[in-house]
Amino acid sequence: MCCLTVLQGHTDNRVTYPSRQICAVQGSTVDIRCTYTYPFRVNGNATVVEEAVWFTEMNRDEPVDVKTDAEFTDRVQYLCGENYCNLRITDLRKSDSAEYKFMFRTNQPGGKTIGSPGVRLSVTALQVQEVDTSMWYPSWKELKCSSSCDLPDHHSYIWYMNGQEFHRITPFFDKSFDRSDSIACAVTGHEKFPSPSVCVRGQTCNRVTYTHRSICALRGSSVDISCTYVHEDDVVTKFWFNLGRRSQWRHYSQPEDIIRDSQYADRVQVSEHGGRSTLTIRDLKDTDSAEYHFKFKTQEFEWKSSLPGTILTVTVLQVQVTRTISVHQSYTEAELKCQSSCSPAGRLSYIWFKNGQKNTTQKTSTYTDSFYPGDTISCAFKGQEDHRSASVYPLKLPSVSVSSSGEIVEGSSLNLTCRTDANPAAKTTLYKGNQTLSLGSAGIYHFTSISSEDRGMYSCKSEDEQPVFLFLDVLCK
Repeated sequence: MCCLTVLQGHTDNRVTYPSRQICAVQGSTVDIRCTYTYPFRVNGNATVVEEAVWFTEMNRDEPVDVKTDAEFTDRVQYLCGENYCNLRITDLRKSDSAEYKFMFRTNQPGGKTIGSPGVRLSVTALQVQEVDTSMWYPSWKELKCSSSCDLPDHHSYIWYMNGQEFHRITPFFDKSFDRSDSIACAVTGHEKFPSPSVCVRGQTCNRVTYTHRSICALRGSSVDISCTYVHEDDVVTKFWFNLGRRSQWRHYSQPEDIIRDSQYADRVQVSEHGGRSTLTIRDLKDTDSAEYHFKFKTQEFEWKSSLPGTILTVTVLQVQVTRTISVHQSYTEAELKCQSSCSPAGRLSYIWFKNGQKNTTQKTSTYTDSFYPGDTISCAFKGQEDHRSASVYPLKLPSVSVSSSGEIVEGSSLNLTCRTDANPAAKTTLYKGNQTLSLGSAGIYHFTSISSEDRGMYSCKSEDEQPVFLFLDVLCK
């Protein structure tokens, strides 16, 4: 553990980072951790943490929350609890390399505390480098899986020669190579993010390079999954396959052409152009989420199946209310999010629709606006507007009603209903004055035998919305 100094703030406040330097592989996910402490009371006043943010930059002496940075859209998450707050960054990019600091602010005088220095994050791409060769045996090479920063010592390494997997404890790999051999490397735990494949002994060799490591696509839409491939001899056979369907193959270790798979009947097509193969899947289904590989064979060579392919995630979009900013008499200002199961989805652009009309200013997964009861909202990925989310009513005033249409007399049975038609569903609460009443299923409060004491004003409130009121008059027998 490393206790860090306080840049500014109350002298009893502390921020602690377990690690001062982190090296992480491009494309992977990293957690930057910290704990913080503060006195529970100052001069008899209880301490309340009012704000907690991670940042890399300051603006007028105030930290700029990384969650507001467009470069981190949909890629950062705070994992916070009592006296700790961790920053998770997904789909790491080289531009994420920076010093990350944590700030928390309390209600006490001088309550802003910044842990400085912070945590230095270095994002690296893996590269295969030749470190030694033999004058007498030119086919023998010693290679290194190289990174621009020091990865943790507990990692071991995976090498992919011609698509076949080899494990090594250290970042070194030595062997006698053929002229047509290609090789790539990865770190254990991050196998999905290997280095580019390189030719070991020349400019050309057998290799497959996937255009995208991951693709997010909507249910019902179409997707193109492509790769380039180079071969030394004439290709005898080539095809795409889904490794997750191996239980359907005649031989467990022998991949089969996806075109022959009944799961994809009449939905797949493969096109070839200048050393590029493209697999098109139409009318996407949830079961199509998988990792797709390309394979080719010549008379003397077979490309193996271990090198990570392209991961396809099929998703549907959903609109969720993530934050209510302010509540007014007739409208509410709120923040909505276009949710999907794709992780990450940060490189996607979004389209928002309000009451059926396209909003041209909002292009990220979050949308902040003023919403009135009855407004409908939906979202879509840019370019796939025909596959937008279901329309939702993000804000719908609750309603309160009684089961009796006539006079209510003491001793009678009665149901009082408090609910909202909001979509997605919102929690409602029934009050009599300041007293909270327990609602049953479907938002119903049941009076078995109503009495004159039950007479009064009832209110029905839906989360951060304005309440609606009902006066219940009970007549004596």
